[in-house]
Amino acid sequence: MMRVIPIASGKGGVGKSLVAANLAVALAQAGQRVVLADLDLGASNLHLVLGYQSPAKGIGTLINNAKLDFSQVISKTDVRGLRFIPGDQEIPGMANLKSYQRNALVRRLLSLPDTDILILDLGAGTHQSILDFFLLSGKGIVVSSPAVTATLNAYVFLKNTVFRLMYTIFKKGTEAYNYLETVRKDSSGRQHLYVPNLLEEVDKIDPGSYKKYADAAAHFNPRLIMNMIEDPKDADVAMKIRRSCEEYLDIKVEHLGVMYRDSIQDIALASRLPVVLYKPQSVIAQAIYRIADKIRESEDDEFTLTDEHIDDSFQEASLEAEIDFENKMEYVEELLHTGALTQGDLLETVKSQQLEITKLKKENNFLKYKISKGTKT
Repeated sequence: MMRVIPIASGKGGVGKSLVAANLAVALAQAGQRVVLADLDLGASNLHLVLGYQSPAKGIGTLINNAKLDFSQVISKTDVRGLRFIPGDQEIPGMANLKSYQRNALVRRLLSLPDTDILILDLGAGTHQSILDFFLLSGKGIVVSSPAVTATLNAYVFLKNTVFRLMYTIFKKGTEAYNYLETVRKDSSGRQHLYVPNLLEEVDKIDPGSYKKYADAAAHFNPRLIMNMIEDPKDADVAMKIRRSCEEYLDIKVEHLGVMYRDSIQDIALASRLPVVLYKPQSVIAQAIYRIADKIRESEDDEFTLTDEHIDDSFQEASLEAEIDFENKMEYVEELLHTGALTQGDLLETVKSQQLEITKLKKENNFLKYKISKGTKT
């Protein structure tokens, strides 16, 4: 049975496509038959991470020509076992699919032959199409960075996914649907609403719909990857997302692991190679391989996570952050000794990180101001 792995992010610039491309390569190298599909419609650039020229045909061509054979848009890659379906950024309207177009595309994707794993690189944000693609699996992956805006947007993405799941299950005309509509129209109410309280009310007025949602939600356990961390303490930010999801959304989130910010990824991209092929022994590549192993060794997508399993996943991610940091420092020291990295390069890296920290502090202060202003009003 084919496994579907949607990969999303609350905002752009957190390395979602990097994760999707390199994870696809790592899984194919492990003997899986993998298809990687670029569904970041309207901003497709996954081919660049893989090192390919802009494709002549892609998802957009397929959507606009229902008679086109799917094989005409699936490209073979240099990695054995990995095939690639490019997106389309040239065709207008691709980011806003109509429901019949989305449903037709889903049917064709799910019927791909000779495929063990289908990886979907989704667009950033919370458009309805993105949420529906993400819900094709109960264990989709959300990529975030430790930045305040990134973690906030990761939570908002999952919040919107939960509400989309409700709308999918609560049929029009039911008491549950009518109540959900009332909540939606009361934007201030929804902003401060606890999903557990909402579900408690639904259970009272429409127990049948509640049971259907509860059954579906039991198999919805999204997974988190924390990318672009600089320090082991950055890994702790994932706990904030976990606590918010459990308290406000009534969902459990599994931690797949952490990836350190690494300039070698930029070099790999310029060389038109995924980093796991360019430098397989690098810290970032080893993190990808570790995550790929966890996916291969995990139970199937219908498996319901226990609290113990989730606790273990977060503890393991924290330990991996410590180990990777030590390996990263040893790697930098080695580069300095061999002359591959000069002190000037190191100083330049520190300066760029200081600029990034300053930017994040400004974002943090701005968010605090907005929160305090909202509280006063």
